[in-house]
Amino acid sequence: MPAGVYLHIPFCKSRCSYCDFATDVYRDSDAVERYVDALCREIRSEPPALAGGQFIDDSVGSANWPAADATGSDIDTIYFGGGTPSLLEPEQIKRILNAVNSVFSVAESAEITMEMNPATVTPEKLDAYKKLGINRASFGVQTFNDRDLKLLARGHDANDARQTYRMLREAGFENISFDLIAGLPGQTLEDWSQNLDEAMAMDPEHLSLYLLEIHESTPLAEQVRSGRRTPIDDELAAEMYELMLDRLAAAGYEQYEISNFAKPGFESRHNTKYWRLEPVFGFGVSAHSFDGSERYANERDTAQYVEMIERTGSAETYRETIDLASESAFLGLRMNQGISVSAYVNRFGSDLIESISRLNESGLVEISEGHLRLTRKGMLYSNEVFVELI
Repeated sequence: MPAGVYLHIPFCKSRCSYCDFATDVYRDSDAVERYVDALCREIRSEPPALAGGQFIDDSVGSANWPAADATGSDIDTIYFGGGTPSLLEPEQIKRILNAVNSVFSVAESAEITMEMNPATVTPEKLDAYKKLGINRASFGVQTFNDRDLKLLARGHDANDARQTYRMLREAGFENISFDLIAGLPGQTLEDWSQNLDEAMAMDPEHLSLYLLEIHESTPLAEQVRSGRRTPIDDELAAEMYELMLDRLAAAGYEQYEISNFAKPGFESRHNTKYWRLEPVFGFGVSAHSFDGSERYANERDTAQYVEMIERTGSAETYRETIDLASESAFLGLRMNQGISVSAYVNRFGSDLIESISRLNESGLVEISEGHLRLTRKGMLYSNEVFVELI
């Protein structure tokens, strides 16, 4: 089974008010360069699985990946996440990809995604990324409402988002994903409807649409706690979710996961690996990996991560053997195709139906054509379902 590679780039122009990820404000180019050096060293510290990898030439030309084989070390997805990976220069991206390619056999058809934020790229930069093999852009729009963008401290406005999208198309990107957030404090159903209108008019291949989660220790959590912001109620959030499902289905987008929608053939191959419990090698600060039985993660502090890599080549801070039965259940239920009941019972030897009888009676799950799936109501209350399965 081909694995995926996740590469965490923590740097941002500013920190969003809702963000709970491991990020740092981009202040010092030398610090960024040191981080890239450390990231490349960590990748190369992975036990080499394939000798004599091919590299991208020094002219930052087209990617020339070797064909994947059946060694068990093949990868067919690479994902630059963050943070804002598009703050890195093409030369730095090239060095990271060369490090990956020196250790792994990368399929010629690999999906290579880069997260990008508006106002962080130029046409020249996008052209260079494209030549390096980046073939999918995950584009952090979040909202087309300038008032809400200020609330989120996004550091860009709606026109920046529109302009960056145009540049992506002009650079030849044919696989673009938007992120949008519903349930922002003060957001109305009409506001959300207008966001959906504009997103669908721009016609991206993929949409990731989330209901806002307010995490402790974030500026937005403090604003809510102090009464400066009032979160929307559950009923309005449910209306937004229902509207999202209906509008996107009518526009030809298929929901394949609780928060993800795609035109046929444009589902995120990398993110699907997480929901299917397929192997993913994670590199960089806070990056998580899964090898088929164990999950392990790196140090969350960027400075400490760099120091640990420079000393030992590793920044791993914890490792655990996961409960495959429960994780297969709740991750599988995130996807619209659900879980094959017979395959689950054959693999884990437990009766999945009996363990979720209460959820079935509550209308949160259903069984159809031998698959256990979340209902629409179950998608809204998915956390209740997952708690039952853990």
